Parts: sequence; C-alpha cells; structure tokens
Amino acid sequence: MSGGLRVLLVGGPMYDPLYARIGEFEERAGVPVERVFSRDHPDLNARIEREFGSGEASYDLISTHTKYAPGQRRWLTPLDGDLGRKELAPFMGQTLELARIDGALYSLPRNLDVKLLHYRTDLLDRPPATWEELLEEAARLRSGEGLYGFVFPGKESGLFGHFFELHAMYGGRMFGEEGPPVPRIRDEAARRALGLLVGLYRRAAPEETPDWHYDEVAACFREGRAAMSTDWPGGFHLYEGEESRVRGRYGLALYPEGPAGRYVYAGCHSFAIPRTVRDREAAVELLRFLVSRESQAHEARFGTLPAREDALAEARAEAPPGSLAARRWELLDEARKAALIPPKHERYPAVEEAIWRGIREALLGRRSVEEALALTGEAARRAAEGGG
Repeated sequence: MSGGLRVLLVGGPMYDPLYARIGEFEERAGVPVERVFSRDHPDLNARIEREFGSGEASYDLISTHTKYAPGQRRWLTPLDGDLGRKELAPFMGQTLELARIDGALYSLPRNLDVKLLHYRTDLLDRPPATWEELLEEAARLRSGEGLYGFVFPGKESGLFGHFFELHAMYGGRMFGEEGPPVPRIRDEAARRALGLLVGLYRRAAPEETPDWHYDEVAACFREGRAAMSTDWPGGFHLYEGEESRVRGRYGLALYPEGPAGRYVYAGCHSFAIPRTVRDREAAVELLRFLVSRESQAHEARFGTLPAREDALAEARAEAPPGSLAARRWELLDEARKAALIPPKHERYPAVEEAIWRGIREALLGRRSVEEALALTGEAARRAAEGGG
C-alpha cells in the first residue's frame, strides 16, 4: 500500500460530515490521507482549473460533479478497469449514467442532488401550487421587520439553476440533445422565467440576493428570516439542529408546477481519480470507501440523497413513520423523477457561467428582461462554440 494519499475535496456543511470517516480508512488501510479543502464548488472548480492546467496539481483523488467532469476529463482517468459490475450494481442507474462520459465511467457518484421547497408552517397553511402563487404569497409575507417571502441564490450555479428549472416549467427546452450546448433563451419561456426571478427579487427577497450563494440562502431560512426557500438534501441536518430557529416550524414540499409541469435541476457530486495519481491501488480503495454503503448511509443520516439504493433503503428504514424525515424521503423519490439534467459537454460550464452572469444583470436592474436575454444568449452561444 501507499505511503500516503493527497486528496482535494469540496467543503461545506453539506459535504463535511462524510470526511469524518476518513480516519477510519486510514486506520484500516494503514494509509495516511492529506486532505486539501476548497470552501465551495465554484472555488473547487477554479482550483482544479488552475492547478491541473498549470501542471502544479499533485492529487490522488478529487471531488468533482457530473456536470463539470466532462470539462475536466483531460485530467481524469476512467474507472471501468478498476471496478466490477457487481460493485456498481447498488448504484442508481441514473447516477452511473450521469457519471459516464462517452460511455466511460470517469467518477463514482456520492449522491443525487435534487431540491425541495422549504416553507414556514407557522406562516403558510399550505405550500403554493404554482410559481405565480408562490410569488404573490412571498410578496405578501415580506415585511419591513426582517422577514423575506422567498430567498434564492443570486449568482453562480444557484441562480442559473432556478432559471433553468423555471424555463423548463414554462415550456422551454434550453439545450438540444446533440452538438455544442448552445442555449435557446430568446423565447417566451425564458421571458417568463426571468421575469418571475426579477419579481421575486424586487418584491420578496433580500437586497443582498445577487451576492448570495447556497449557504447564505439556507442560513437565512434557518435563522427564521424567510418564509420560503429551496435547498438540496444534504443540508437537512442543519434545519433540524439545535441552532435552527425554524425547527418544528417548517415543512417540505415538491416544487410548485409550471404550465409545462415540474422540473428540478439535478446532478451528482462524485469522486474521481486524476492522472496525477501516484498509487492507484490505494486511491481506488479510498474511492471505494468514500462511496461504500456505510459511507453513503452515514451521509444520508445528515440528509443527503445517496446514489446507492442499498444506502437509501437503510436511511429510509431509520426514519420514524409519520415523521418529517420519512415524508422527506417520499418527496425526494418524487423529485428525482422530475430531474432536469444539463448537457454533458466540456464547454457546458462556460455556458452556465455566461447565462448566470447575464441574467443577473436583470436582477440588478442594469438591463431589461429582453435586453438581458438577448445579450446573454449571444454570450452563451460564443461560450458554447468555444469563442470565449
């Protein structure tokens, strides 16, 4: 076995509980693991690009995501020769398919991320059924005393994700199935989606929204300063923790529907072995450990929707009947059927960035909805075609 492994991991409250188990691997395998953390996924992506692009990287295993891995493929190694069919059998087929690039398995999924609506049961009798209803309820509930009607990320993938979902729910299809990911956002669906986001920001959300990522949004809701929000499964333990001011006063629901149904932006966080690996045997063992039934069941106890069916079954069995936890697993099972998956393409991350930056201009009031969509569509087209 190796003299040691060096790993680059995404950090944050949704991911950190798993890493407490690495000590068990070190003791069992006799392999020390040096852990290098990025504060969040945008920071992780930038670090991978910088360190691997410059040749400075020296990692044996890294965190990645199925929507970003195609753009990182030149630095990753396929895993098909390391893992047998029996080992992969417990994983949801949907998650393994997301982890494949041109048929080859480049990472192993740790979860399936799909969001649910969070709403205050002491402020709302029931969750809103449509996005228009959500906007009106959110505007009604916003007060001058520090309560916001709806909070959402105003930058990066969080903002893009809400726009992507709403565009689909209003009947749009942003990306084609083949070729570069040139988005179609000069349509009525895009105008309605962006118009709704602008309305939510102006009528229901904090002024700081354009500077907020996922963690700030979740903290606002947990602190009792918001009536509604959306969040990923991995943060559930924080809503139920002793420091949460909404524990016992909030409920969970599926997204409201749009005219074209319900769609939920989705993907998988995963682990990959890069080309810089020094001891592949040890790195593969760590990979197996991090996505084992035990590890994924451990993460599921904190809220994560595991990529493995056996770990999911174990987590569901532990939830008391009739509890919010049990109801949450039912909702997540429904939500994953509505998963909206972005295209697998090496230039997709650049397209996503062009879109969120462009539509954010409308939130900030610098562009009208129509202007923002026109400029954003052109910038995203150039990004998709490799023009920068």
